[in-house]
Amino acid sequence: MTSHSGQAAAAPAPGPIKPARPSPFVKIVMGPMTKMLNPLIMKRAGRPHFRMAARLTHTGRRSGQTYVTPVGARHAGDSVLIPLTFGNQSDWSRNVLAAGSCSLRLEGIDYHATAPALLSREEAGADIRAAFGRLERASMRMLGIQQFLRMSVSRIS
Repeated sequence: MTSHSGQAAAAPAPGPIKPARPSPFVKIVMGPMTKMLNPLIMKRAGRPHFRMAARLTHTGRRSGQTYVTPVGARHAGDSVLIPLTFGNQSDWSRNVLAAGSCSLRLEGIDYHATAPALLSREEAGADIRAAFGRLERASMRMLGIQQFLRMSVSRIS
């Protein structure tokens, strides 16, 4: 896009990210299933060859307590991308955004994750295509996932 002077016009700055709630399907079906399945998934989350879930360790923004949550994280270059199945109002995502960092174990490797940023599906498009397979992307559309959390990661020695 160019302006009348012939110079390239700056892309419009993204607006503030609005609170995103889970889709009705996620609320009705996935919510109760998650309460039953999370304890089982946590036993494998973050292990090598278990791509289904990474293990995210974060600090409560009010309590200061350490929590561990399974998330569907994938590498996207030097970053990690996490679909926000339950929206950006989940406790873990709010804790990570407030703290500005967390720890992540992904496929058996520990990372320090920083600079969390909420992205819309459109903003994360290239990263989504690079990090997730066709079936996973179709599942995200079916679940109504509209936002993603992207963080820079560095490997912990």
